[in-house]
Amino acid sequence: MSAGMLKAVEKKRAYEDIVEQIRTLIEEGRLKRGDQLPTERELGETLKVSRATVREAIRTLESMKLVQSRQGNGTYVLSSSEEALVQPLAAALFHEKDDILDISFIRKIIEPYVASLAAENTTLEEINEMEAVLKQQADQITGGGNSTVTNIDFHTLLARMAKNRVLARLLLALFDLLEQTREQYLQNEEWAKKSLKGHEAVFAAIKKGDCAAARRAMLRHLEQVEEISVGKKRKGGGKCR
Repeated sequence: MSAGMLKAVEKKRAYEDIVEQIRTLIEEGRLKRGDQLPTERELGETLKVSRATVREAIRTLESMKLVQSRQGNGTYVLSSSEEALVQPLAAALFHEKDDILDISFIRKIIEPYVASLAAENTTLEEINEMEAVLKQQADQITGGGNSTVTNIDFHTLLARMAKNRVLARLLLALFDLLEQTREQYLQNEEWAKKSLKGHEAVFAAIKKGDCAAARRAMLRHLEQVEEISVGKKRKGGGKCR
């Protein structure tokens, strides 16, 4: 992060202004997980406030679980503001003991619609970003690495493409619960390749702006993931399809 992204603040509520500026940069995606903030001295000079004021702002951001100070190593962005909002949402809606099939069923209701919205609302910049994510995922699989992070990146970016922040938060909550299962099946190279193929099919439809094809491709992908990760599909539903 460049200190030039920030501007001088009003002295009366200086630390609150710093918190708001950094929170907004995180929310807009200009600051991402793992990015390092400028030093206290640099922030103080840029914002024209004392280091004590900067420290107070950093403490507040830490309490919001947006940044983390590492002794002797600086301050880093811990999570997006949406991820911070997801925690109470996940706690209210879902439990660790919930059946994986039930969670997968909810994904099959929500994510095909998200893919459809993404096909309708995505931007050229997001299309380019998605191409980079899929290339990175392919490289990780080819190199024998773990593609779990890029898998999450794909679905998270897809939610952003849909331009519906409530859906994005809901999906993040679901992803958190499925983390262990996802890591298990993505460690298998054959399954990881199938997952990538599913992503590529969804993206191809989105890139064409074909909402119906994007919806169908996502449903097929999720059904395959469910069968791989859980070992079975939910019974029933044949009559109403």
